[in-house]
Amino acid sequence: MTDEEQKTHFGFQTVNEAEKAGMVHGVFTRVASKYDIMNDVMSMGIHRIWKDAMMDWLAPRPGQRLLDVAGGTGDVSFRFLNRAPGAHATVLDMTESMLVEGRQRAEASDMADRLDWVVGDAMALPFKANTFDVYTISFGIRNVTRVQDALNEAYRVLRPGGRLMVLEFSQLPNAAMQKAYDLYSFNVIPVMGQIIANDRDSYQYLVESIRKFPDQDTFAAMIRKAGFGQVSYRNLSLGIAALHSGWKL
Repeated sequence: MTDEEQKTHFGFQTVNEAEKAGMVHGVFTRVASKYDIMNDVMSMGIHRIWKDAMMDWLAPRPGQRLLDVAGGTGDVSFRFLNRAPGAHATVLDMTESMLVEGRQRAEASDMADRLDWVVGDAMALPFKANTFDVYTISFGIRNVTRVQDALNEAYRVLRPGGRLMVLEFSQLPNAAMQKAYDLYSFNVIPVMGQIIANDRDSYQYLVESIRKFPDQDTFAAMIRKAGFGQVSYRNLSLGIAALHSGWKL
């Protein structure tokens, strides 16, 4: 590979691929204790509605096995288990401090026998092929060094008939609305990060990473490239976020 092919982005910075994972790990280690609070403040609580919409479309079924990648503090896994009696969730995250925060939540104690917490890499999952019924990743895939590799791994670990669902910030279809949203994102969110989490730089990166992520149709094409069928997406809040779904047929 050439030097150029080994480059990637960290927000608006160009960095070596080998460096990005450590830089992302640093961001989420620093913000772990305030992550849930900041999600509420940044989205005015709307992220909860988005996650409920994710569960509505996913329609969890009893006894299913979920792999929740970049699952951090467990938000999605808890919602899944509440809707699926007898189901089991494995929460995987590269940042152990995020998993620690998740394990300390009250829901984690109530569901302890239905939850596993695993430190791992989305691009090299520590699981056998054809293991899980459902793979979810929420607001995490844009932080992966090689997004296509993560999607390929999702396909590998899902059983035939299994489903992928990705919740991620996306692009508004209207240029004027996108400009207004960018003004809010770049001028307000880093300041909130400084006030609430005492960490402006991490939230500056998170805003930049949203702008670097592919639009809805480009990302859908990447999911198809990984092998998934019946790929579709739904915009949430006019496209501020989007849900992508695919099936391992």
